[in-house]
Amino acid sequence: MSAASKKAVLPADVRPFTKVLVANRGEIALRVIRACREMGLRSVAVYSDADARAPHVREADEAVHIGAAPATESYLLGDRIIDAAKRVGAEAIHPGYGFLSEREWFSRAVRDAGLVFIGPPPEAIAAMGSKTAARQLAGKARVPIVPGTTEGLADAAEARTIAERFGYPVLLKAAAGGGGKGMRVVHKPEDMESALDTARREAKNAFGDDSVYVEKYIVGPRHVEIQVLADAHGRCVSLGERECSVQRRHQKMIEEAPSPAVSPELRREMGDTAVRMAAAAGYRNAGTCEFLLDRDGKFYFLEMNTRLQVEHPVTELVTGIDLVQWQLRVAMGEPIPESFEPLTPRGWAIECRITSEDPNNGFLPSTGRVSFLRVPAGPGVRWDGGIEIGSEVGLFYDPMLAKLIVWGPDRNSAVDRMHRALLELTVDGIETSRDFHLRVMEDDEFRRGAIEIQWLERRLASLTTPRPPADVARVAAIAGALLAERDRSARRPNGGVAARNAEEPAWLRAARSEGIR
Repeated sequence: MSAASKKAVLPADVRPFTKVLVANRGEIALRVIRACREMGLRSVAVYSDADARAPHVREADEAVHIGAAPATESYLLGDRIIDAAKRVGAEAIHPGYGFLSEREWFSRAVRDAGLVFIGPPPEAIAAMGSKTAARQLAGKARVPIVPGTTEGLADAAEARTIAERFGYPVLLKAAAGGGGKGMRVVHKPEDMESALDTARREAKNAFGDDSVYVEKYIVGPRHVEIQVLADAHGRCVSLGERECSVQRRHQKMIEEAPSPAVSPELRREMGDTAVRMAAAAGYRNAGTCEFLLDRDGKFYFLEMNTRLQVEHPVTELVTGIDLVQWQLRVAMGEPIPESFEPLTPRGWAIECRITSEDPNNGFLPSTGRVSFLRVPAGPGVRWDGGIEIGSEVGLFYDPMLAKLIVWGPDRNSAVDRMHRALLELTVDGIETSRDFHLRVMEDDEFRRGAIEIQWLERRLASLTTPRPPADVARVAAIAGALLAERDRSARRPNGGVAARNAEEPAWLRAARSEGIR
């Protein structure tokens, strides 16, 4: 730390700590616990009834029970989590992602309790928590936004008037939303009223706020986001982009860094824009600015995620920067090194979200007990998992079980490595998204990087069609070849061997040769 940094007056909620309570579960809780251990910090896990035997509970230095299985009776009870931190003497709380990570009131309550919130200050969360407020702030900061409104809609008539000005299709979006909740694409005026009613109802149920605004629907854009990191000394840097266009119903499924569509010049321009947006919000700690990148190379600010992202590992692998450790360091007042900028990504990283869903059955949730687990290994393979043999998978929480991440010197080698790693992965006892990801890695368009946010919806049928078992497919191929040879032999003088054995079907001979009965 430089002399200038030592003299800097830091905010009251930025100070050293030795014990961290992790207000989350699963793989992200384990990720934070491991970062704490490497830094010599003690960690405290919290758990519900459903997670009493979960790996994150065992790996932490201490653990505190906080309630029943439903998140509303455990992981979403901010007062109970803060009380647990005080009881065990934890000076800081890391929220992970999801649950309370982007709740302004929770960040404020942690600060008011005299604890350190390992994330942005509540004022920054509030500034970015509403999409309409964020759009207004972006306009003041000269950050390009998708043409649309910056206030919630009064009614369908107003929405139709605005849509006529922009031109159909348009997108209705929940002002307080995220994860695709409260979003509806409207293609014609007569659909506006029902779409607005549905979006409002969904937004109210998900976020307690039925405000909905409208913006121009951009056809065929990519979803590209910029990772930023800001310290308490006024320094904010961009750590490059992530490509997040492989989405189903606005939910990310596969992410990579860098983006195949971003040049060094565009990376610099988008990074500068994200830093400007973060500075306008008074941001501190790790955060992400999300953009739409159209086919002409123009980009538009969507929103800022005021937390660590699920896909942060791909940035870590191409930059060599441990984002979770730097969240902890920034919260303790450490300045960001000059070496963090400018950065050129090294190699290529891809992440697949392994979920307890059945892609061949409409991605319905799958529940049960993990009876066997084989985790991929080898060069360039990382497994951020929250399950083990014996883990019970229910319906109380998000279906994500783990993240499989790989690194390669270039995109083609990273895709090949991910394919190999997925082949090694075995999870028995529940259905998972593993085979879906395998098919994506084999898809020609994906391998060329020819993706955008509607790509998966367009390709979904071909990526989720059940395959025949491997042995049946192999026998069918052999049988086809033998039948073709029989036909050729039958036309030769004396009929040939295949003709003499024609009374025994080719598929049966093939099956016998493979040891299949």
